[in-house]
Amino acid sequence: MLGLMSFDQVFPYLEEAVQLGVKEFYFTGGEPFINPDLPRILEATLQIGPATVLTNVTLFSAQLVKRLAALRDASRYSLELRVSIDGFSPETNDPIRGPGTFERAMGGVTLLLDGGFLPVITAMRSWPIAEDEAQLAGFKNSLAKVGYRNPRIKLLPSLRIGQEALRDRGYSEHEYVAKSMVVGYDVGQLMCSNSRVVSSRGVHVCPILVAQPDSVLGTGRLSDSKRSFVLKHQACVTCYQYGALCSNASSVAANFEKAKKI
Repeated sequence: MLGLMSFDQVFPYLEEAVQLGVKEFYFTGGEPFINPDLPRILEATLQIGPATVLTNVTLFSAQLVKRLAALRDASRYSLELRVSIDGFSPETNDPIRGPGTFERAMGGVTLLLDGGFLPVITAMRSWPIAEDEAQLAGFKNSLAKVGYRNPRIKLLPSLRIGQEALRDRGYSEHEYVAKSMVVGYDVGQLMCSNSRVVSSRGVHVCPILVAQPDSVLGTGRLSDSKRSFVLKHQACVTCYQYGALCSNASSVAANFEKAKKI
């Protein structure tokens, strides 16, 4: 869900989601914790299913983490926190995220560890894929210094849109999904085949295309957006190559383990 939506705006979508059999909920932004209603929204969500929040943790406090831990512990479902850090040091992260963001993010990770969370560190691959091993080693070393010795790390491919297109390059005119490429392709790998995104502007096909006018598939109900979507945007190429970029498969195992204890 995107946009600064109030609890009253979000709650009808949660009610409809139950009717439609939605299995998992994912909150992103911008920075979701700018929204003062988010803890209340998460409390309602965790009554009906597992929730994941993608955050930069730069706004976190011990009080907020304590409240999130209480919500987590009171629910039969899991609460996952995915933390966006795009480099393992100020020198590699801050040119992408902004001055001082690495130190603030590591402070947020420390607070989460103190609260019993094992956040998924999510990094956009801003380096050649051949450097993955060295980059992962750098992340593990930095995280170990704040007490996260067996970190969960997810590397994401670079989406060549927005600021990333300015930092590196945009998509070329030849990078698109042709109709022939979809023949025999397992569309179940794509988020748009089984998920939708709610914002203050309506129901979108996915969070990557949320700025595109044609991404809005419905304006009032989730059921209005159940129609298919043609992979016509260049960013669709990246999802086609790498699968459901925004999914959090680890939550399946986490919810299974939590259910066994109840």
